[in-house]
Amino acid sequence: MVAASFPFDTVLIANRGEIAVRIIGSLRKLGLRAAIVYHEVDAAAPAVALADVAIKISGKTPVSAYLDSEQIVAAARTVGAGALHPGYGFLSENAGFARAVATAGIAFIGPSPEVIELMGDKIRARNFVERSGFPVAPSAIEESDPSTFLARARSIGAPLLVKPSAGGGGKGMRIVRDLDLLEDAVAQARSEGQRYFGDGRLYVERYVEKPRHIEVQVLGDAFGSVVHLFERECSVQRRFQKIIEETPSPALSSQMRERICETAAGVARAAGYRNAGTVKFIFGRDEFYFLEMNTRLQVEHPVTEMITGVDLVAEQIAIAANRPLSFRQSDISAQGHAIEARLYAESPERGFSPTTGKVLMLDYPREEGVRVDSGIAQGQSITTAFDPMLAKVIVHAPTRDAAVDRSIRAVQDLVLLGCETNAAFLARVLGDCGFRNGEVHTGYLDENPGIASGLDEAPDEVTKLLAVAALVMRPVRDAADAVPALHAAIGDWRN
Repeated sequence: MVAASFPFDTVLIANRGEIAVRIIGSLRKLGLRAAIVYHEVDAAAPAVALADVAIKISGKTPVSAYLDSEQIVAAARTVGAGALHPGYGFLSENAGFARAVATAGIAFIGPSPEVIELMGDKIRARNFVERSGFPVAPSAIEESDPSTFLARARSIGAPLLVKPSAGGGGKGMRIVRDLDLLEDAVAQARSEGQRYFGDGRLYVERYVEKPRHIEVQVLGDAFGSVVHLFERECSVQRRFQKIIEETPSPALSSQMRERICETAAGVARAAGYRNAGTVKFIFGRDEFYFLEMNTRLQVEHPVTEMITGVDLVAEQIAIAANRPLSFRQSDISAQGHAIEARLYAESPERGFSPTTGKVLMLDYPREEGVRVDSGIAQGQSITTAFDPMLAKVIVHAPTRDAAVDRSIRAVQDLVLLGCETNAAFLARVLGDCGFRNGEVHTGYLDENPGIASGLDEAPDEVTKLLAVAALVMRPVRDAADAVPALHAAIGDWRN
């Protein structure tokens, strides 16, 4: 594909960080001009330096600037962009934004606004998938009959998962194992849904104990063709947010893999899906249920690219240019195993609290089969203005064992000084016997808090070592040797 064959020569990137850098890479390969919007705090970011043209945008906060659709569409017009890539997050799944881009005569690199509305509303999406004949978990939807919602939820039986209809990222979700606590969980979930998404509608569904999170990458064109590019497992999570993703899933047999992947492609076909999307499932034992569909590129898309050799961003751009898919399902094959580890500015040892600082030194692993997608540079300040993800370490190897070993080396070889990260934690997760044996589920880290804390299976020994370390410090020693004031007041008197 070359620029001359596209109906546009400039693509505006309405995003920041590593995904903006990633999109620029594909635009370069296609010979297209890369434009980007940026807030002042990102002025020194790599994506801004790499773009052919950068347009400054403003807002009350950095995030609000990237959510200002009018400002972004105006920037696209200013640079003569014929297409706009939303990346992920921010406005990527906002149907109103997609509609505004199309109204401005600019190709939106994503699905139609109608499909975003359909699949972005969890309740509508679930009902659509069920009507289309695909498996969904037993559930109760509040808006269908609010007066009986709690009674219908209780009739499903514990455990239950309470979820807001809008949004994602685990916000507002509650697991209820005691039905006496259901009413409080519903109130809390409704409050969070309203706060985060401006939408307090809820639904509950049967919670699968120790569930695995399996998702399938799909691509669809404007001519009705839909293919899948196999599955990804994203079960290693904290607070319902992913940390490590891999493909293929160690939990699936070849027969189950085919069933899940074909189900995902069927959901996309039924929706008339166009562009890249991801269909997510909850998998437990020998059953799986539709969870939701993300109508955008996923953070973890690189593992799919590593095993298939398909540049998903380039395919997105070609589809937006009204091109048919250049391959059929039978043309796609998977080779080897790929793992992605997300590098966050956070402290797992302190409850995953966010961290900040200036990047004093930055060096990435250079081993063959290792790819790092990053949006930061040495000298850049890391703040709490945005999501804490700094980079993604992606590896590919012939086997899963080799991919795990390579991943551990890669995160250990990565150097980032000046801001605390979760790199050591990632190495602990990857080296954990449960992960190595493929026995994880979405609650695995909660069941094994020692992985996050860094404590081994002998906490008493760790406590003793910490006590010894404390006693060799001068302030602690002085305090231990000091005579209490009450005793000192006695003077030299002895009994």
